[in-house]
Amino acid sequence: MTTVITQDRMDEAADVLLGGGVALVPTDTVYGLAASPLTPAAVDRIFVMKGRPGSKSLPVMVGDPGAIAALGVDINESARRLLDSELVPGPLTIAFGFREGALRPAWLDGREEVAVRIPAHELLRGLLRRTGPLLVTSANRSGEPTGENLEAILASLLQAPDLVLDGGQLSSTPSTLVNCRPVPPVVERVGAAAPETVERILHGA
Repeated sequence: MTTVITQDRMDEAADVLLGGGVALVPTDTVYGLAASPLTPAAVDRIFVMKGRPGSKSLPVMVGDPGAIAALGVDINESARRLLDSELVPGPLTIAFGFREGALRPAWLDGREEVAVRIPAHELLRGLLRRTGPLLVTSANRSGEPTGENLEAILASLLQAPDLVLDGGQLSSTPSTLVNCRPVPPVVERVGAAAPETVERILHGA
């Protein structure tokens, strides 16, 4: 059973994130640890919480498709098919390369690609519209599966987040990750979106 999260709690989460904190938030798949990319100290804390090497880039969540273009990414034909499909918003993460010469946020400097998702969670998308893009990664110890409830998740983390939103029992299955930078695209992680559905969309069937 999913716990009802009020708009006041989402507003509180936005304040924490915009103030440089880390929030544990429910998504339409698994629980995630979120931080603003504009606050490097908060991003560093996520790596500490997960025991994850700091050399690994974190995926991004945005509230709307227009926010993806603002990242300076190359939305090629394969990526456009996926973005226009029934999987977005939803359990699909798309990795993009960058357009040559395109402006991008400073926090993306040095990256060759970025993985982006629009969640099918209306309150979370509202939060993202207020905060702007957030770095959001699964709330688990690095190398371990993601817990389905908060008690297990909080016990696994090496540090506590600044705010926890209780969304009840969630899935332990993450989003499916498709890298659209290579041609043809590559499914790099099989998750909640079935690979056969991804293939159907990519091939226009």
